Amino acid sequence: MGEHRGDTRARIQAVALELFAEQGYEKTSLREIAERLNVTKAALYYHFKTKEDIVVSLFDDQLGRLDELITWGREQPATQETRQELVRRYADQLYASGPGLMRFAHENQGTMRDLAVGEKLKSRMKGLRELLIDPKAPLTDQLKSAMAPFTLNIAHFAFDDYDITDEERRAAGIAVALELVSGSPHTDA
Repeated sequence: MGEHRGDTRARIQAVALELFAEQGYEKTSLREIAERLNVTKAALYYHFKTKEDIVVSLFDDQLGRLDELITWGREQPATQETRQELVRRYADQLYASGPGLMRFAHENQGTMRDLAVGEKLKSRMKGLRELLIDPKAPLTDQLKSAMAPFTLNIAHFAFDDYDITDEERRAAGIAVALELVSGSPHTDA
């Protein structure tokens, strides 16, 4: 029975994320989510009372993984190698979760600002950004390092209309993010 409940919850999350991507968070109703799932609103309410509850549930796992990454980063020496490993580990997390969450956050920035989960995500991203920045580096290098996680986020769902694989997209995102935290300009050799 618990397994069935988990399956239903996961289906609701997937369908809600799909509808949020199609028509936006604000324009999607719980009724539409229930209809797409072919369940009653009461069945949907059993799992989630509001759209915000669905969004929070979607981001809970991501926030937990970010917390673990930030904790790991704080326990490491503040070196170039640690910053590069943070980039790789963050990329691994992004690609493990699929493009839906970051696309939702990107396309619904206004909504994310209004929801408590948006503030939590912003706080985690700030913590990651602080670990990626070398405070002794020139300001331009600090800015580049701050841009690294956002580069990975964009690469995660950008170029949908290009004929490239997820692995190619991931590799390109990591390459650019590593270049940003390295403080050296990219040169084609």
